Amino acid sequence: MSASPGDMPSPRESARAIFRAALAAADPRRAMRRALQRDGDQLRVQDRVYDLARLRNVFVIGFGKASATMAQAAEEILGDRITRGWVNVKYAHTAPLATGKIHLREAAHPLLDQNALDGTQKILEILDGATENDLVIALVSGGGSALLELPSAGVSLDDLRALTDALLRCGATINEINTLRKHSSQVKGGQLARRARQAQLLALILSDVIGSPLDTIASGPTAPDATTFADALNVIERRGLRGEIPASIVAHIARGARGEIPDTPKTGDPIFARVQNVIIADLTIACDAAVETARQLGYNTRLLSSFIQGEAREFAKFLGAIAREIDASNRPVAKLTCIVCGGETTVTLRGKGKGGRNQEIALAAAIEIAGMPNVVVLSGGTDGTDGPTDAAGAIADGETVARASAMGMDARAYLANNDAYNFFQPMGDLLLTGPTGTNVNDVMVMIVG
Repeated sequence: MSASPGDMPSPRESARAIFRAALAAADPRRAMRRALQRDGDQLRVQDRVYDLARLRNVFVIGFGKASATMAQAAEEILGDRITRGWVNVKYAHTAPLATGKIHLREAAHPLLDQNALDGTQKILEILDGATENDLVIALVSGGGSALLELPSAGVSLDDLRALTDALLRCGATINEINTLRKHSSQVKGGQLARRARQAQLLALILSDVIGSPLDTIASGPTAPDATTFADALNVIERRGLRGEIPASIVAHIARGARGEIPDTPKTGDPIFARVQNVIIADLTIACDAAVETARQLGYNTRLLSSFIQGEAREFAKFLGAIAREIDASNRPVAKLTCIVCGGETTVTLRGKGKGGRNQEIALAAAIEIAGMPNVVVLSGGTDGTDGPTDAAGAIADGETVARASAMGMDARAYLANNDAYNFFQPMGDLLLTGPTGTNVNDVMVMIVG
């Protein structure tokens, strides 16, 4: 039985509490402790046991927004059995973490910088020195595509930056982005596993990709690659990118499509016999925790989907339609409703404003639910950042548009300029969590009171 409205936190407070529960459930430390079961010198990971006493070295490498937190957990579990390690992590995603034998190197995301290239070289030095008597533990999380990189021959850092920028601007899906990244790189798409030579490779993966396909998370550096040079060339043509991305990348991918360059390693390649890839946490864990918390608060709760994709503002229209249906007819869920969704939308940039996909969802939803004071929509990135901003997302309700208008702001104009950050900031409605240490896609919460 649902609680009465008078016994519950406000819809805004509830939405924030539900989002916090999703973040807590996806904490990398919890995930690492679930995945790594150590009993003395025996390290069990799923159905495989590693005998630490027989290993000469245990190396730890990592890349991604959550990799610093994962590295700290690895040291807590493995202690002095770790020989050394190197982890590339996004700027401002290390403090207040501290590690001993694992070096943390900050670098840029989503656009690649020199720190990422330098850090990748350090990771490759570790792999080049590893033997069949060594175990390499790779800590992989979302954002790893920008934080682990060695460009293909003839491709420069600036070329890769221009590629990423063009892909983000055209609204390419994460699969399309990674297909091109993998075929412009010497470490993505299973090629890091190839570089590990004879060492055992254990990849612990915190998924930020819908459905958790191993070949897509962080561009799949330790997994067989299902995409080809021909697929990459098709993305270029389909998205009209031939004149938008550097000629060096187009030429490299065209050579690969003609068979002049070996493709990324595929399923059945013997290099993967010594690789264990393990998903330690993903979006479903976060969404399940959000649903449970909403029910405990007294809401009639439904998980709508954890596979949300598509244009952010179009998804917001869908949320608005559901809110109006519930408000008008108590369908598909009775009022005092909480709808939870998860996924990763995209934004096709039409303006020159500042924001991210979650802030755009919240702004577009604010327009859709205008005049419905009993409705709240929150959308946030579980990593604590949304696009090139310091906000995880934003929260809106049925009175947001009217309050903005009273402050001299036109919600539709801000949306047209992709300027959700500057819309929500003066209203105090940005989600400012700071870096969370995790990264399992986005969580959206809608409450209809």
